[in-house]
Amino acid sequence: MNSKDFSPFRVKPHAHLKLDHVATLPAKEEQFDADEMAHQRKRLAEKLDKLQSTLYAGKEKSLLLILQGMDTSGKDGVIRSVFRNISPLGVHAVAFGAPSEEESRHDFLWRVHGKVPARGEMTIFNRSHYEDVLVTRVRGWIKKHTWQERYQHIENFESLLRDSGVTIVKCYLHISKQEQKERLQERIKDPHKQWKLQPSDFEDRKLWDEFQVAYEEALSATSTEQAPWHIVPADSKPYRDLFVSGLLVQTMEEMDLKLPAPTCDLSNVKLI
Repeated sequence: MNSKDFSPFRVKPHAHLKLDHVATLPAKEEQFDADEMAHQRKRLAEKLDKLQSTLYAGKEKSLLLILQGMDTSGKDGVIRSVFRNISPLGVHAVAFGAPSEEESRHDFLWRVHGKVPARGEMTIFNRSHYEDVLVTRVRGWIKKHTWQERYQHIENFESLLRDSGVTIVKCYLHISKQEQKERLQERIKDPHKQWKLQPSDFEDRKLWDEFQVAYEEALSATSTEQAPWHIVPADSKPYRDLFVSGLLVQTMEEMDLKLPAPTCDLSNVKLI
């Protein structure tokens, strides 16, 4: 994944995305053996750690990583794998579940705005404000005109963040229905993973086709030049994690991050 071109995985603004036309596994030329995978992971982790330290020290810009995907697509796994060697200073992960009673009494972006990263910080959203044009739509909790209006609200919200110095990286973790079935079966059998299962996981699987349509429309409507969506082939966990790592490194390198100047004249410092 050296100097990878991510443009083929980027959703073009106002595209008519069809997820069943997008591969959930990497192409043959992008597949690596275990040793090469380990080498790539180590190299990217070192780069990401240095970039994050520069971001934190500079406190001029910030980064928001948004992870969306069907159940078992690997949002938790990406966070554990990609960020395990990163300093916890200035890095936060936020998981969005069902809104609380108080959150439900505000506009749908109210609970999200307070969680965006401050300057110098990197924040990962495990699910996000996009749930309010996905789950709410598929479950029939909002009408068509509402979710369509929310697309514009989201675009305006993300534009505000960009104008405030927040770089947004949006990843849809794309898995196949068969792969989801296998991962759900693994969780059912593993006592250490059973706690993650909820009745909604099985209910949502019955609505797979409806969720695919909702994702296609939401990603197409909200992918912009400044905050594009990337479709991450996620049937392969190692490749999925490498993809997100590589995308983050490339994005942060393009942010032109700089360390602050020393606060004192180090040329005259003598240690005793």
